[in-house]
Amino acid sequence: MTPITLHVNGRTLRADSEDRTSLADHLREQLGLTGTHIGCEHGVCGACTVQLDGAPVRACITLAAACQGRALRTVEGFADDPLMAQLRAAFSAEHALQCGYCTPGMLITAHDIATRLPQADEELIRLELAGNLCRCTGYRGIVRAIQRVLAERLSLPTR
Repeated sequence: MTPITLHVNGRTLRADSEDRTSLADHLREQLGLTGTHIGCEHGVCGACTVQLDGAPVRACITLAAACQGRALRTVEGFADDPLMAQLRAAFSAEHALQCGYCTPGMLITAHDIATRLPQADEELIRLELAGNLCRCTGYRGIVRAIQRVLAERLSLPTR
């Protein structure tokens, strides 16, 4: 076991982990952060998406030991984030949720889209979501939810 120190959701956390342990397993088993879901374990489905140093990554194919000292944000870390609150409300309003298994990863990816690509159109949103699989919704509601948030944010007065 190797001690790993991570800056998770604004807190510095230290826990022992095997060198081969994925970040997803470390977050869930060592740190108790179960909002990071594990689906395919091959980096394909996106259910395990977290932010690492501000960028979305697949936690199932990232080694926890490789994240030593880095900043992580899981879905739990967005509890007070105004943009994430907008996204959650839009996901609900646009029926972008069904079983909910993909939702944490989808929300983190949607947050990244809204932050990086505030004028994204439907085609670009779909392209950016290509790494997040949903077996329930058909993506229409998810895309509409992101479009709704982008439109709301673009209509806000600038300071």
